[in-house]
Amino acid sequence: MCGISGWIDFQRDLTEHRSTVDAMCDTMTCRGPDAGDTWVSRHAALGHRRLAIIDLPGGAQPMEAEGGQVAIVYSGEAYNFTELRDELRRRGHRFDTDSDTEVVLHGYLEWGAQVAEHLNGMFAFAIWDSHEERLLLIRDRMGIKPLYYYPTEDGVLFGSEPKAILANPLAEKVVDADGMRELFGMVKTPGQAVWAGMREVEPGTVVTLDRTGLREQAYWKLQATEHTDDQQASVGHVRELLDDIVQRQLVSDVPRCVLLSGGLDSSAITALSGLHLAKSGEQVRSFAVDFLGQTENFVPDPLRATPDGPYVRDVAEHVGSQHQDIILDPDTLADPEVRRATVQARDFPMGLGDMDQSLYLLFKAIRQHSTVALSGESADEVFGGYKWFHDPDVRAADTFPWLAAVQSQGAGFDVLDPEVSAALDMPSFIADGYRTALSEVPTLDGESDLERRMREICYLHLTRFVRILLDRKDRMSMAVGLEVRVPFCDHRLVEYVFNTPWSLKTFDGREKSLLRHATADTLPKSVVERVKSPYPSTQDPKYAAALQRQVRDLVKAGNPGLSVLNQKWIAEAVEQDPASIDTAARHTFERALDLAVWFDLHNPTIKL
Repeated sequence: MCGISGWIDFQRDLTEHRSTVDAMCDTMTCRGPDAGDTWVSRHAALGHRRLAIIDLPGGAQPMEAEGGQVAIVYSGEAYNFTELRDELRRRGHRFDTDSDTEVVLHGYLEWGAQVAEHLNGMFAFAIWDSHEERLLLIRDRMGIKPLYYYPTEDGVLFGSEPKAILANPLAEKVVDADGMRELFGMVKTPGQAVWAGMREVEPGTVVTLDRTGLREQAYWKLQATEHTDDQQASVGHVRELLDDIVQRQLVSDVPRCVLLSGGLDSSAITALSGLHLAKSGEQVRSFAVDFLGQTENFVPDPLRATPDGPYVRDVAEHVGSQHQDIILDPDTLADPEVRRATVQARDFPMGLGDMDQSLYLLFKAIRQHSTVALSGESADEVFGGYKWFHDPDVRAADTFPWLAAVQSQGAGFDVLDPEVSAALDMPSFIADGYRTALSEVPTLDGESDLERRMREICYLHLTRFVRILLDRKDRMSMAVGLEVRVPFCDHRLVEYVFNTPWSLKTFDGREKSLLRHATADTLPKSVVERVKSPYPSTQDPKYAAALQRQVRDLVKAGNPGLSVLNQKWIAEAVEQDPASIDTAARHTFERALDLAVWFDLHNPTIKL
């Protein structure tokens, strides 16, 4: 797991610009705290920051082949690299290291851009081929690892994060109307970055640059295929896949652990990890986040019916994990320096408030013990776990389901300044994005109206919503040098479950039927029967009051970050009784504080 960056320019001699490439790379030291280096030729420069996971002494990058004519910078993990290395050896390739990076590099020498189709894992990498004067930018199928690029007059800049690109003088810090829409829409438009002129390599895509220009080609997309397995076979195959996936993703040359929330998803990963590690006499290590007094003072709300704590303990005892709770207090969560760290990590003020801060602090604490963590992220998108999947009104809504769900809960307050809101026309933006997404959905002849609609909803989550969460997970973890793996994003599992009929996904009348029954034998009964509960959020009123005080200070100081928000509403909200702060007010406070930090970090030019 690492950070990559680079600069291709067919007119400049980049050997004279090494310091600029070094500066681009240095913005991501947190992603790769173990080592860093730069490879420079006349028209290509590649930078790399390394977090050593596999083959600690031998996996240094940038890595070369064919006498320096081909070079790679790679971020991520190829979980099937051992099998690929054996296959490549049979084809005559020789290896000098035990790293997966060298396998990917030799895979390119053997298969060209089609190497991506041979990989199972999470990855984003760049290959410069001097023979062809060609750059390839390749990203994993689900978009687990980020990769951005910025076309220039004579080439391209690229990086794991926008901050790497923005460190180059050729990149302008401008955010236009499309970028602002991305910030406030809660819909991740494929390929669209927030910064004007910048693009995101789409998941499952190869971007090619040579002297003829830039081209994009998808090597993977969700396809509709007939599902022929019955209920028992479907449950069995899901379990077989999960066993193989977890076993592969536990491979590491550094300490690893699991993230445990007490929900079905993370508990299943914890239990399966425990079973596999026990075969070699190892004990699985687990971590959970909780808030001071949350379990004792928990109040059910429409999203969270139960606190996580009791279920976490049930799983830890059932599995026999070496468990540790990370307890956070409201003062720590509201610490401006913690918020600054999260906004800096994300590059954008589009976070999830205390859920970002707590995730960052959880990962920071875990990093003191482990370098790799397995997560239950994305199971809801794959198996249909969110409550709104099962809400007839949300299903029927003519918009993205998660937006319909938020609006139905009265949390759809428009935080934008009225003039900014009119300029952005968010309703049209969301409607256009929704229509575009629906037009992509693959279908099967003969599907019922319900099955077709549920296929659409699953597709929307797997190609739009999940990417927001995966980006958040990557940024918060890599900000502290922790590699988080997401077993539920294995493309084999995603493809299989996507094509499983909705009637099979809910055969027991509940959410995530396939996952529940595939792993029930490994879990305590309390977790098997638990109703879905999202990632926890603090209920402590001290946190909301602290946000209010901080925003009041911003208003008094005339912070430019507030200029795009509804000034009248903020002025009223900062003076209201702290005890009456509702969800909408707290959300706006979070937005205001994030924007203020973002403006301070980047000083962006807004052009609407």
